[in-house]
Amino acid sequence: MDDESDTSKASPKDVGAVFNAVQILACLAASTKPMGVAAVARASGVSTSTCFNILRTLTRARYVAFHHAEKTYSLGLAIAELAAGLIGTSPTALIRPEMERLALKHGMLVLLWRITEDDHVILVDRAHSQSAIRVEISIGFRMPALAGAVGRSIAAALDLPAAELSRRFKPLRWQSSPGFDTYRSEVAAARNCGWAIDKSNLYNGIISIGTVICDASGAPRFGLSGVCIAGQYSEETLHSFGQDLLEVASIASKSLYPKTKQ
Repeated sequence: MDDESDTSKASPKDVGAVFNAVQILACLAASTKPMGVAAVARASGVSTSTCFNILRTLTRARYVAFHHAEKTYSLGLAIAELAAGLIGTSPTALIRPEMERLALKHGMLVLLWRITEDDHVILVDRAHSQSAIRVEISIGFRMPALAGAVGRSIAAALDLPAAELSRRFKPLRWQSSPGFDTYRSEVAAARNCGWAIDKSNLYNGIISIGTVICDASGAPRFGLSGVCIAGQYSEETLHSFGQDLLEVASIASKSLYPKTKQ
């Protein structure tokens, strides 16, 4: 089996060997102990022969360490050297490149919100395309945590009892309120698909799509959203953006709040 046959999950634009190497490194990072070639191959979906050759190459480059006695592999010193460059980097700086990519791909204003301890969210960063017509929101803008699309996703992550959700919904101010029953069903939908949408509820004529970045315990720490003028995009495009936004949030969650190995 060659590299091409091992990359069925890769995009047509991906380089097969690189994709396989990343899959292998991800498997080693997720493991609580060193792994043999066969185990890495099974976990990564890369053929044993290709896996062996990639592991041998990564070992020479010190991205993987080989344990001679057990004939197993684990992450190597060069991985730590790479990660050292990220130590002390703010979450905003780490997420911004992905925000810019989404803004350019979809032509939307993409926002990063920090969830505060007083039940609000504050806008801490934004990225936009060069589109002539767009929504504008200033850094530092503050709103109740459970409002809008991000708010629905925060509520979904918190998994609040109906009575508590109702209590926290009542003081929210909407230009066109969805009503509690609709809001509650949209929170449930966000829990299932990972992102939520607000269609002109919070602000008339404005559509927002939002999700959350959670820590290792599942608690929401940041919100990510895209904002556009109603009627600019088809339902298919909005759904595609929601899926892309969720992917970025999932990667950010794992990167910023890695789970401790047991």
